[in-house]
Amino acid sequence: MRFEGTLSKWNDDRGFGFIKPKHGDQDIFVHISAFPKVGTRPRIGENLSFEFQVGQDRKREAKNLKCLDRSTTKFDRQRLTNRTKSPVSSKPLLNRIVSLAFFTMIGLFAYDQFSRRASFEHDVGVAESENEDVSQSAVATANSRRFQCDGRQHCSQMTSCEEAKYFLKNCPNPKMDGDYDGIPCEQNLCTSVFSN
Repeated sequence: MRFEGTLSKWNDDRGFGFIKPKHGDQDIFVHISAFPKVGTRPRIGENLSFEFQVGQDRKREAKNLKCLDRSTTKFDRQRLTNRTKSPVSSKPLLNRIVSLAFFTMIGLFAYDQFSRRASFEHDVGVAESENEDVSQSAVATANSRRFQCDGRQHCSQMTSCEEAKYFLKNCPNPKMDGDYDGIPCEQNLCTSVFSN
């Protein structure tokens, strides 16, 4: 036999309360497990239809509850079930998407920084190389104006280490590098490590 009543007391933290029946004066204990599995949490003042049983402690306990104030059509139950399930089931997917986006942004940032650094180092290297080529070209041009291949071949005919280097590098048949190490006149003109 079914009875009707109103939820008069409810402890949401502990999951139980009491129903005040429409006919009768004694409140009936109700546990959260007696409520339908879908829908909102129980609330005080809610109209209920229920059966009851006598528990081991000889107290009446409500069972097979129906919430009369709530819509219980199959469509509504399914919608409520989907609504309660979707945030839980989509949470891991959302976390994965956020994590993937985060790591993708870090990867793109790192790649951008690496590309900029590599490009900068390349540009600096090219500029240094061009500057070195320009300075060597300028020295060679200046030396070619100061020195000219005129048939001299020996260290004794040179006036400076710089002149000896010019003749060794640019003139035919120089006889100034006896040990073939690229440094001419090591015993007299180009003896110092700092010689030009």
